[in-house]
Amino acid sequence: MANNKSTNKAANPTTQKKGFSIALKIDLKTWGPFVALLALALLGVLINPAFLGLDNLSNMLTRSAFIGIIAIGATFVITAGGLDLSVGAMAAFIAGVMIILMNSLVEQFGAGVTTVLLGVGASLLLGLCAGFINGMVTTKGKIEAFIVTLGTMGIYRSLVTYLADGGTLTLDWAVRDIYRPVYYGSFLGITIPVWVFLAVAIIGYILLNYTRFGRYCFAIGSNEKVAEYSAIHVDRIKTMTYMLQGVCVALATIIYVPRLGSASGATGVLWELEAIAAVIIGGTMLKGGHGRIWGTVVGAIMLTMIGNILNLTDAISNYLNGTVQGIIIIVAVYLQRASWRKAAP
Repeated sequence: MANNKSTNKAANPTTQKKGFSIALKIDLKTWGPFVALLALALLGVLINPAFLGLDNLSNMLTRSAFIGIIAIGATFVITAGGLDLSVGAMAAFIAGVMIILMNSLVEQFGAGVTTVLLGVGASLLLGLCAGFINGMVTTKGKIEAFIVTLGTMGIYRSLVTYLADGGTLTLDWAVRDIYRPVYYGSFLGITIPVWVFLAVAIIGYILLNYTRFGRYCFAIGSNEKVAEYSAIHVDRIKTMTYMLQGVCVALATIIYVPRLGSASGATGVLWELEAIAAVIIGGTMLKGGHGRIWGTVVGAIMLTMIGNILNLTDAISNYLNGTVQGIIIIVAVYLQRASWRKAAP
């Protein structure tokens, strides 16, 4: 009798079809961003064959490194149920302080590697402190992350404008010559920013998926109260995600400064939009509890690819890049909500 039941269940086409449908949905959720990236690449080739040129691909990947590194940090914040709108202004502030510091160190240490390394170290420390402030005010002050980071966004943006006296802070030319390889240099034919992006992505993937810290981020984002009852130090973990975000912003700034050698109140404008868009496109849930590092990497590349394609065609103005990104965020969140509603029991 038991054998007949199991045989009938295995032979039931409805059961098999349902199982296949569930498997297909899981595959689409996992590989959706990669499929979208491939489709976008094919569109780029159809619009302009120059899209596949080595110089164009290298430039596109290098530009995606800035937002990609920041977005990896944002993946941890959003996975744990937080949000950081200050990353663009934070990058501008860090860049401004970094330039001022290195310019002042030239008199003491000269325009050499020591000056650059001290500037880089100060940037990482400043990013860590900025993230710590965001995290502490959010967790200990019991204020919504949206409000806190909106406030610090205004603070950081006004500070760099004040430091530049309403103008632009420019890095000493001698220091810039030493510092240029950080952006323009390459190793094995791949630019340094791309290597940094790849290293941060690998570290982020391991940290999120194979450590206790990553598991705590998932738990807190899924249900903060349950995480507290499970003896997880919620405030500490959430603050650590903001600190990690600050370090990622500092890293992105470190490889961005030698590109232009300057900083102003306009530096990093809309970087927060692009970082959040990359995270959401990559499959991380905006409400928290679910995050994908490699999806974020793909999302960052897709956003840069969109801007690149707009540059290669006259059909849509490149000035509408922000509009396209905004639409993508709305559509991505809508599709996420729809898919999770269907998946819910």
